[in-house]
Amino acid sequence: MAGSSAEHAPDYRSVLSISDEAARVRALNEHLSTRSYVQGFSLSQADVDAFRQLSGPPADAQLFHVARWFRHVAAILGSPRAPAPPCGLQASRGRRTQPPWSPPAGSEPCQLRLYNSLTRRKDVFVPQDGRRVTWYCCGPTVYDASHMGHARSYISFDILRRVLRDYFKFDVFYCMNITDIDDKIIKRARQNYLFEQYREKQPQAVQLLEDVHAALQPFSAKLRETSDPDKRQMLERLERAVRLAAEALEEPARRGLAGEELDGRVQVLLEEAKDLLSDWLDSMHGSEVSDNSIFSKLPKFWEAEFHKDMEALNVLPPDVLTRVSEYVPEIVDFVRKIVDNGYGYVSNGSVYFDTVKFANSEGHCYGKLVPEAVGDQKALQEGEGDLSVSAERLSEKRSPSDFALWKASKPGEPSWPCPWGKGRPGWHIECSAMAGTLLGASMDLHGGGFDLRFPHHDNELAQSEAYFENDCWVRYFLHTGHLTIAGCKMSKSLKNFITIKDALKKHSARQLRLAFLMHSWKDALDYSANSMESALQFEKLLNEFFLNVKDLLRAPVEVAGQFEKWEDKETELNKSFYDKKAAVHEALCDNVDTRTVLEEMRALVGQCNHYMAARKAARRRPNRALLESVARYLTHMLKIFGAIEEESSLGFPVGGPGTSLNLEPTVMPYLQVLSEFREGVRRVAREHRVPEVLQLSDALRDDILPELGVRFEDHEGLPTVVKLVDRDTLLREREEKKRAEEEKRRKKEEAARKRQEQEVTSARGRAPGGNAL
Repeated sequence: MAGSSAEHAPDYRSVLSISDEAARVRALNEHLSTRSYVQGFSLSQADVDAFRQLSGPPADAQLFHVARWFRHVAAILGSPRAPAPPCGLQASRGRRTQPPWSPPAGSEPCQLRLYNSLTRRKDVFVPQDGRRVTWYCCGPTVYDASHMGHARSYISFDILRRVLRDYFKFDVFYCMNITDIDDKIIKRARQNYLFEQYREKQPQAVQLLEDVHAALQPFSAKLRETSDPDKRQMLERLERAVRLAAEALEEPARRGLAGEELDGRVQVLLEEAKDLLSDWLDSMHGSEVSDNSIFSKLPKFWEAEFHKDMEALNVLPPDVLTRVSEYVPEIVDFVRKIVDNGYGYVSNGSVYFDTVKFANSEGHCYGKLVPEAVGDQKALQEGEGDLSVSAERLSEKRSPSDFALWKASKPGEPSWPCPWGKGRPGWHIECSAMAGTLLGASMDLHGGGFDLRFPHHDNELAQSEAYFENDCWVRYFLHTGHLTIAGCKMSKSLKNFITIKDALKKHSARQLRLAFLMHSWKDALDYSANSMESALQFEKLLNEFFLNVKDLLRAPVEVAGQFEKWEDKETELNKSFYDKKAAVHEALCDNVDTRTVLEEMRALVGQCNHYMAARKAARRRPNRALLESVARYLTHMLKIFGAIEEESSLGFPVGGPGTSLNLEPTVMPYLQVLSEFREGVRRVAREHRVPEVLQLSDALRDDILPELGVRFEDHEGLPTVVKLVDRDTLLREREEKKRAEEEKRRKKEEAARKRQEQEVTSARGRAPGGNAL
């Protein structure tokens, strides 16, 4: 037994002083050859010092003394990089202790970053109150049908909201407003009311023609003054349609004709000239409209239509919905405090925000989002509204950049009582007052369309920070990108827009959402045949994968048979699966990059399809547990994105959105029995050579079942695969298959005809007296 006294402690000073590492290890080996370090080994500080200078045992077999000594010391200390224990620590004879343990270094987790319009960069997202996120989103101005521009914003924000809530597990409180008091609404409501009154009077053809010609005069003047090429083109198109409809009525009206033909032409002109006549009637009689109910009826109707459209698109409803008409008292109080704080002033019954005073105040800044646009009079006037940019109104301002907080109502406009006389809210103030009432002095997120940055959102920021006397009303500002229609600018004022209802007649809500997911939420998106075709192909790819996995899982198997030995292919696919999940997480952390996420999902499905094809070629069933894990993960992600509406455990639900019955578990047992019976009949028909039965079997597969939304896929040597697929998809596939077969037959006949012509030509050349060269 070796003692532990200091006199037996080894002296490594001469060894440790050697600078060359190889020479130092050889000297240590020679030194250790004279010392017992196996039985009753006592650890000294000199051992610790020598041990710390080595990264591992030497590989040279001749240095076995150092190697054995290193392993004994490592058993006590752990790795050479671990902290040294006290010098007195010993390993008692015949009894070993557990070595020290340290956790793995791991990797730095990626953080969620969002593109913040306030900084124009991706910033780490840090809510102000733990996991709770307060979010205000600008809602629609409801005076017309919701269009694909609305869909662009609200589907994109719905995806972001779902990802924050269901993937990153934030507690999101989501508020949205409805603008139901606005210059556009007032003007449209008046025009609709006056035009309907005019139509109810059933003007005679001569009177209608006279009124249309009168309305064309100011319209033509407006056309001449229009410099914007897109708007000018729209106005020219409208003028041309009106003049053609008027010409078609003038001849029969001159001849004094009557009857259905004349009435029909009157109705055509009324429809074509509706916008012209409405504008003309409003210019003459708009100030006479005084019933406030006229101004509330229009927004109520279009708000209801908007909610229906959002439900059809599977957009989650907000936690709180605010309407301007319900918050007028709060808006009045908000304006009053801004005036009291010195940032607003009263002028001729209206109240304006003093942008110069605010910008020159310590701690404040005007134009945080788009500072380069400050002073843009065209944008500022668009923000004030059509009814608020008269010379009289503009003269009320101290500075051209000032904007209305409260507008004194003119005749023909709705009004509410306030300290400054009867009036109505300005456009920008509504969001500040409603969001401030619900979310307080500072919110985490504020969202809206890209075109709202200036002046709307910059004015919101200014007046809210003037109210709260802070500089952080919004922490992160999110703006969705523009939407174009086949490369062209979309605008409701240009009448170049596609309503959501019309879009849903061509494509499903899932397909529209997939198209949006394939683009960054903050960038421009082109709604076109090409972008939708990409979405359709992605949906088809995933759906086929889900159907194949479902078919695999339906195959009967013993309980223990569910767990199969993994070979290299399964291990390789599983590693790829986890790599893809990590890539998806990184993409979602990177400004919720759904475009990259869908590419990773596409690549994962491609690898799974390759794996299944290889197993099928080898006449072996794929590993069901592994493929089920992949399919459930993809389903989970699509649910997070809102692309799967129903409670489907795997894949896209069968039966369509909104149906209470899940067809798959109900009908699949019967279809499986039918498939097995058909396989048995085909086997007997082949054995007994009965082609008529085989033809009937093919007709069942190709003609009858597709009409019911059922696809049978026959594979040589393998059971028939049964899939429930959308009926229209199957019928479209059948027609495409027929066209392909017809084209193939046509090409075959064409090739045979050319071959026959060549043979005839060749035969003539060989005949006696032929003119062969």
